[in-house]
Amino acid sequence: MSEFSVHEVPVFGIAGWKNSGKTLLTTGLISHFSGLGLRVGAIKHAHHSFEIDHQGRDSYLMREAGARQIAVVSKYRWAMVAELVPEREPDFETILAQFKGFDLVLVEGYKQLDFPKIEVRSRFQETRQELSSGRSDIVAIASDAPLREDDLPLFEAGDISAIAGFIAQTLAIKLPQP
Repeated sequence: MSEFSVHEVPVFGIAGWKNSGKTLLTTGLISHFSGLGLRVGAIKHAHHSFEIDHQGRDSYLMREAGARQIAVVSKYRWAMVAELVPEREPDFETILAQFKGFDLVLVEGYKQLDFPKIEVRSRFQETRQELSSGRSDIVAIASDAPLREDDLPLFEAGDISAIAGFIAQTLAIKLPQP
């Protein structure tokens, strides 16, 4: 077991500023780990309101009519939409509890919570401040541009295989052999 195995399910974060490439790296890692046969979950924290149903759709109309929770179910997928007004945003542990039985949960966002993360940096990001300075939860850096020497492992942001290997090693996940 690794020093980070405080959750029932292995959790690893992808953190960075806007336009740093977090989603590109996260989706690449999901594809890689899923391709190895792992059951991968993902949590994306949004700092703004979002819609998963659209104006005019039945579920949207039900929510607009006052339903506090709606489940949309088909033979291909299901989704639950819950209105949080006046409730507060659920804490991370409540959300993570929905992923019991998964081999790995990748988290985009929640950059202030204490679980291992890779910081993603890009020449296109809006903020130049480094997240890793003085933090023990950021265990590596991935970038699309050359970086100066750092105390943390450095990865080319597009090297999904190397980053996935690092994540598996950090979380002590046994990967299936191809």
